[in-house]
Amino acid sequence: MKYKPYLIAGLKLLLVITLFFSSSYLQWIPIKLFHITKMTGTTATLLTLFSDVILMLLLILIYFKDLKKEWNLFRTRLMPNLDKGFKYWFLGLGMMFVTNLLIILFSPVKQANNEAAVQTLIQAAPWFMLITAGIIAPFIEEITFRKTFHDLIPNKWIFAIVSGLVFGALHVISSATSPFDYLYIISYGALGFFFARSYSETDSVFTSMSMHMFHNTILTLFSIVQLYLK
Repeated sequence: MKYKPYLIAGLKLLLVITLFFSSSYLQWIPIKLFHITKMTGTTATLLTLFSDVILMLLLILIYFKDLKKEWNLFRTRLMPNLDKGFKYWFLGLGMMFVTNLLIILFSPVKQANNEAAVQTLIQAAPWFMLITAGIIAPFIEEITFRKTFHDLIPNKWIFAIVSGLVFGALHVISSATSPFDYLYIISYGALGFFFARSYSETDSVFTSMSMHMFHNTILTLFSIVQLYLK
């Protein structure tokens, strides 16, 4: 059955997407256990950290064999993989910068709502957000938006386009408040596209994951420094 691997990949994709969208319900566990009634910024960040850790562990269980194999591919060719990873990250960062600049210049929207929400959480609990946004979120998103589609779509260009568009859409749609907000799908999608290209070039999700972690960690640290300089 030559289609069996794609059937399994498709079922895993559906499972992972379902877990991704329903993981926030896990936050009810500590809410009920600790009788949380007041939702502060710090509390919201800690609850997000809790649900993200559980989701990350579930994803590791689902893809344990693949992740072990791809980790070995990543570490045995560490420098070439990082070289390709940084090359594609720079390309994605450049495209993201250019598209963001054009959106700011030619639309009334000056910041993506998703970014504004992240900044609010950073202000509430900066060091917890460094862990969440810098390490855990990239791991989850690379499995959800890269690994699942990589296993299902054999064509590397179609994979990169689909992965990038879904990655961009999921960062925008849930927080969009005007039609202009959807323009940011292009910005996030460009970065997702080049993360996907680094995965295809190295056959390891840990290449794109390491670049995603680097990207988010640098931006989060920059926001934290700005916060303390105020």
